[in-house]
Amino acid sequence: MTNLTPVIESLAAEIGENVYIDVAKWHLYLNDAHLHTTVAQKVFPLIEDKALSEDAVAKILKEIKVPLGGGKIEVSLADLLPMKCQVSLMDVLEKFQDER
Repeated sequence: MTNLTPVIESLAAEIGENVYIDVAKWHLYLNDAHLHTTVAQKVFPLIEDKALSEDAVAKILKEIKVPLGGGKIEVSLADLLPMKCQVSLMDVLEKFQDER
């Protein structure tokens, strides 16, 4: 079995540099929010299984909960990503899949 850690780290880096959450018009990139690795780990099986789709990614983003206010509330990552960033995320994932 191949060690996938460097592959997932590479994917996480691409996600972290290109995708941000928007809070009060403040852009927090996923690497700064420490969410890039979580996203990469959860979407990587879709890439590996050639099952990448907007619906599948949207479902994963809805399942990732982001704590706000010191954990007082949790909001799905899907609700924090502007549409532009969802498109950017799909672009990153599709490019990554094509290169594998």
